[in-house]
Amino acid sequence: MGKIRVIIRKILSPLYLEDKEGTAAVEFSLIGIPFIFTIVGIIEMSLMFASQSLLEYATSQGARMIRTGQVQQGGGEAEFRDSVCEAVAITPERGFIPCDEIQFQVQVLDNFAEAEDVDPPTFDEDGNLEDQSFDAGGVSDIIMIRVAYRYEVLTPLMGTMLSNNNDNTRFMISTTVLQTEPYEFTDE
Repeated sequence: MGKIRVIIRKILSPLYLEDKEGTAAVEFSLIGIPFIFTIVGIIEMSLMFASQSLLEYATSQGARMIRTGQVQQGGGEAEFRDSVCEAVAITPERGFIPCDEIQFQVQVLDNFAEAEDVDPPTFDEDGNLEDQSFDAGGVSDIIMIRVAYRYEVLTPLMGTMLSNNNDNTRFMISTTVLQTEPYEFTDE
């Protein structure tokens, strides 16, 4: 048994027991680069999930304006867009999601069951929604609201893994179906 230990030590000694200069650099090159890509990927995914959450919030804010009749009685499509853009803004001057990159569709449905039969959104060759109709309806109408945003994946290697397109972007969409309130009020 003693001879076997001597033979194993002679084989392994150049690897572990002798000169250790440069081992930290070699270990870092093997472990450091994947670790850095993992950290950057986590940050990228966090930004992507924050964008999706913010898009959901913006959709709910715009839907509230339609549900209560403020869009129909007030500024129409411009008021809806302002409401959505205000919801995604970090500061009044700058938004987390650029307002000019937000797309939306607002359409009237006959009933809630029809929401299941509505065609999925279609896109042009640039990835934009093709039918960007805006019909906020009237009192007690059933409305479907779609708000969409193309998130650009910034990390080069993560783009192929996180994108759902071939152009390093991830298409995000938020859909809400609601019935407007009886908002017609008479002046007394």
